[in-house]
Order: sequence, then C-alpha cells, then structure tokens
Amino acid sequence: MNVKKQFKEGLITQNPVLVQLLGMCSTMAITTSIMNGLGMGVSVLIILTLSNIFIALLRKIIPDEVRIACYIVVIAGFVTCVQLLLKAYLPALDKSLGVFIPLIVVNCIILGRAEAFANKNTVGASALDGIFQGLGYTVVLVIMCFFRELFGSGKLMGFQIMPTSYTPALLLVLPVGGFLCLGALIAVMQWALAKSAKKKEGTKQ
Repeated sequence: MNVKKQFKEGLITQNPVLVQLLGMCSTMAITTSIMNGLGMGVSVLIILTLSNIFIALLRKIIPDEVRIACYIVVIAGFVTCVQLLLKAYLPALDKSLGVFIPLIVVNCIILGRAEAFANKNTVGASALDGIFQGLGYTVVLVIMCFFRELFGSGKLMGFQIMPTSYTPALLLVLPVGGFLCLGALIAVMQWALAKSAKKKEGTKQ
C-alpha cells in the first residue's frame, strides 16, 4: 500500500475529472457556488470511501456475473443515507444540489473505482483510494466554483468580493461557463502532465 502514490494519483496523475474525465456532468452543473461544490464534493468523497470499503470487504464473495448490480445496490444504500442526512441537517444545500445527489448512484467515478480498484485490492488500500479520489474530485469542484462564482457574480459564499463597479461575466454562471472552465482546467492539467513526462524522459537520457 503506497499512500504517497495513491495521494498523487487521486489529486494529479489519475484525477477523476481532469485525467480520467469522469463525473463531468455534475462537475459542470453544480459548480456555480462554492457551497454547492463543497457539498457535492464531500458527499461523493464519503460515498466513494464507504462503498470502496464495503466492496473490498465483499470482493471475494460477490459473483462476477452480478458484481455491477451489487455495486449499485451498495452505492445506492450509502447515497440514500447521505441524502437523508442532507435533508435533515442541510435542507438548503440538498435543495440546491437537487437531482445530482441521487444521481451519485450512477456516477462513473464511484462505479469506476469499485470495478477498477476496490474489487481487486485490500480494504485499507480501497479506503485510501476513495479518500484521495474524492479529494481530487472535490478540489476540481472548488476551483471551478471559485472562478465561476467570483467572476460570474462578483461574490464568494454570498459575500461581495469584487468592487461594486465590477460588471459580472454572466456567461460563467450559465451552462456554457461550466464547459469553458472545465475545458480550461483539463487543458492546463494535460499540459502539466505532458511537461512532467517530458522532463522525466530528459532526466533518464
């Protein structure tokens, strides 16, 4: 179990959104405010970690023929728990995130990690994978929320940040703004990874 490697993969080299290109629908849809981004990111992190642990525990007894169905049942159970907690303690956030909390059940990040990692590794490694992949997802959401909320409304978490004379770039809070921000982040990540790989090749030579 290489914690440093898993941390790097979750946040950088195998980032679920910017490298694996998973979960992009919710990433673009809910990143209009930092509260939405944090709420969605933490929800996915909790569900991903718990489902990874549970699937790793059961990986040797789940028949291959029904493993995807079993994954969905496990994930749906944790999604329901998280949604009920949000409704009870953070109803405004639950209302703001809307249908995207129930849709976590079929989020490609969670299903992908269940199939690619938790089904083949120990409970400890699977738990760390869930935490780090969830953190990688959350970081991307928060970065997108920061730019879209700040420049799209001039505010952050409801507080006026930009001068009152600032004219908000309303395009950023529209769906097209999500595409533009996500595309820019993916481009930056791919450029950084390519540069790092080129540097490593130069060092080896």
